[in-house]
Amino acid sequence: MCSNKSIKVGLNALLMCLLNTLIKMNAVIYARVSSIGDRQNTDRQISDLLDYVKYQNLEISKIFEEHISGAKKNVERPILMQAIDYCKQNDVSILLVSELSRLGKNAFEVLATVKDLIDNGINLYMQKEQLTLLDSEGKPTMFAPIMIATLSTCAQLERENIKFRLNSGRKLYIDRGGKLGRKVGSVKTQEQKKEQYHDIISYLKRGYSIRNVAKLTGKGISTVQRIKSEFSL
Repeated sequence: MCSNKSIKVGLNALLMCLLNTLIKMNAVIYARVSSIGDRQNTDRQISDLLDYVKYQNLEISKIFEEHISGAKKNVERPILMQAIDYCKQNDVSILLVSELSRLGKNAFEVLATVKDLIDNGINLYMQKEQLTLLDSEGKPTMFAPIMIATLSTCAQLERENIKFRLNSGRKLYIDRGGKLGRKVGSVKTQEQKKEQYHDIISYLKRGYSIRNVAKLTGKGISTVQRIKSEFSL
């Protein structure tokens, strides 16, 4: 027969399980792509992370999207800084990214971000690496810092290798008589842009948000942002 003590322990465990099921942890998604044009978007990253959110029964507080190179310093990436500040100010439990490289390609910058999150008790989930920063007790996992340092260093080395190959290719092209830059006449005038993006300009003038304009016109958010800035709308 079970003692009263064992029954009490069992009931407490069951109660904690029920509470964990009912109380959702709040989360923030940060998605980033390097291109500022229409060639890349954050849709896939967000979709995959939302599947994880549903599976883990999390509550999404906000989604942050950024179009900027991962080689930039943290202070030069305003949306990332906004995402982390939002997590701090709103007691967000966990920051979700599709992979570690979304936080940046510079090892020192990534480690600075990781330390900032740890210091503020904010967990980090990296979907590709299937890795979290903190354990169930809110303490750094044993291998997470090592793995993050290793992965971010590898990412930085790969970026430097790509940069070296590109520069070498450009030099060889120029040495063989090639010319870099846009072809003469390839840059569009303001009038040509007005004609090409007349639908975007029209919606912006009517007060539609950048996100809504992008959906209505089928254009990328970065394109709408660029047109808004160029024409001071």
